[in-house]
Amino acid sequence: MRLANWPRARLRLGMVGGGLGGNIGAAHRTAALMDGRWDLVAGALSRDPRRGAESARAWQIAPDRSYPNAAEMAEAEAGRNDGIQAVAICTPNADHHPSAMAFLKAGIHVICDKPLTTSVALAEELVRTAKDQGLIFAVTHTYSGYPMVRAARRMIAAGQIGEVRSVSVEYLSQYHTAGSEGWQNDPARNGPLGAVAGTGTHAHHLAEFITGRRVTELSADLASLGPGNRLDDHATMHLRFDNGARGCLWNSTIAPGNQNGLSIRVHGSTGGLSWHQERPEELAYTPFGGATRLLYRNGAEVAAGAFELSRVPAGHPEGYLEAFANLYSEIAEAVTARLDGSADPEVAFPTVEDGLRGVRFMFAALSSARNESRFENL
Repeated sequence: MRLANWPRARLRLGMVGGGLGGNIGAAHRTAALMDGRWDLVAGALSRDPRRGAESARAWQIAPDRSYPNAAEMAEAEAGRNDGIQAVAICTPNADHHPSAMAFLKAGIHVICDKPLTTSVALAEELVRTAKDQGLIFAVTHTYSGYPMVRAARRMIAAGQIGEVRSVSVEYLSQYHTAGSEGWQNDPARNGPLGAVAGTGTHAHHLAEFITGRRVTELSADLASLGPGNRLDDHATMHLRFDNGARGCLWNSTIAPGNQNGLSIRVHGSTGGLSWHQERPEELAYTPFGGATRLLYRNGAEVAAGAFELSRVPAGHPEGYLEAFANLYSEIAEAVTARLDGSADPEVAFPTVEDGLRGVRFMFAALSSARNESRFENL
């Protein structure tokens, strides 16, 4: 397994946001530490300095490396001989851009939650700055780290379903059925989009990541249907891809009975594939005219793609945190290469350019919905 053979040098990681009381920071921390590639040594873990300090203590971060905000952290860590080499940004959406810019300007590699920013212009600025600074900038579209997602990507690239003709992707959950509270329902902190920004961007990225095609146009209908939901909680879209393929995207956070229902079906000229996040170790493959076969992570028929990112033998389940950890280990490889001055490794984690595509997707959907669902370019 390639993961087991990677060099074991640890890198120094910082974190902005994500302190005690939230889910995403704990997921980042667990994923980063899983393969022994990172040490979490600094943080500005909360807007509330008291909670930030409490989080730092709980995570064994030294008191003098617990900071009140991202700007002070970036300046201080850049000036240390043992300063962080990368930072994970786990804040509400509106804080992504200023936090990331502070670290990029300090010469520190960045790992950022999605969506990248709350405007296309700000996302474009991050792309330019990362390029100008020669820095790694990763975006945590976590589901791209699942072994069977990588297997599907390899199969499509190898032509095993022929030319991609149609793509159906959905991300359904019930999180906001009874209404939503907190920053995700606040346009000032979340931006102008709700479900589309939070989970729709994952669906869009998965469609492009697996197929290797790009969405060029979309038509969207967005709605806020749950009580008190100020931002969209339901979206349906038609997609047009760069090779002429067609697709649909269904995204809802008001769908009772759905916990984390991300799934995708890709149909080509000689076969089809389907994958469901809640059954992540299975990939259904149907050659045209043949019977459907279930392929399994570490199974006899799956080697390329899935095997490389697997940790345990077949029959021992892997899931979300392992997929997240796969991204962190790939990012560690890329950061190590930059620090050593060596060639970039062949890894597939989502980049700042993918983040920009996600923001363009968001605002194309918003513009389409405001203009009677006309098709908009990405």
